[in-house]
Amino acid sequence: MGRSVSDSNGPRELVSPDESIRTYHDRRGRIGPRAQADMRRLLPKYSLSSTGPILDFVGIFGNPNHVLVELGFGLGEATVAMAKDEPHRNICAVEVHLPGVARLLQACETECLTNVRVVHGDGVTLLRQRVPSTSLSEIRAFFPDPWPKGRHQKRRLFRPDLVSLMRQKLMIGGVIHAATDWQDYAEQMSKVLSAQPGLANLHTGFAPRPTRRPTTRFERKGIEKGHQVWDLRFQRTS
Repeated sequence: MGRSVSDSNGPRELVSPDESIRTYHDRRGRIGPRAQADMRRLLPKYSLSSTGPILDFVGIFGNPNHVLVELGFGLGEATVAMAKDEPHRNICAVEVHLPGVARLLQACETECLTNVRVVHGDGVTLLRQRVPSTSLSEIRAFFPDPWPKGRHQKRRLFRPDLVSLMRQKLMIGGVIHAATDWQDYAEQMSKVLSAQPGLANLHTGFAPRPTRRPTTRFERKGIEKGHQVWDLRFQRTS
């Protein structure tokens, strides 16, 4: 079973990007009475808040293992698979939609996952307020909202200010791993990541699909529609 969560009482870290532009749809998700009861029981054991003081990851997970942040885990099936495949790595999994949060909390208990903490909230807020600089070994964003309409593309997760924030939170050698099935978004991701000082592409162009990345529900839907999938892996070098 997981340990009870205890946050650091240290000072908040201040960063300056524009916080007014949301990167997600503000949809309301409903869960049944059983899931509600499970959430009340499991939140104290497995959850972190997206707001508050800087996190002490060693205190939270009870070990000094590397920490990665997953921005948007959907229903959590890939998170569970990766956590079981990499028990030596700690995962902060972030999602704004309640049904996915409830499912992942239940899976943490069922699968006895001690290396996962679940954040119900905005991943950008978590990075800005709670994640120490140079503390993460990886940031994962698999199939983030593509915001396909031109007037909405300012809401995309991969834009210069947020990529700069991601780089700030990675340790030297840490990796940003993104995947999308929208070609224009893949091209924008590549452009923005390549333009960020201190990041280097680990591949020539797009990355081959890593065999250890589980197939997500969103990926399967895209493939069924005939979409190609693009992976990108960039490493912090300075």
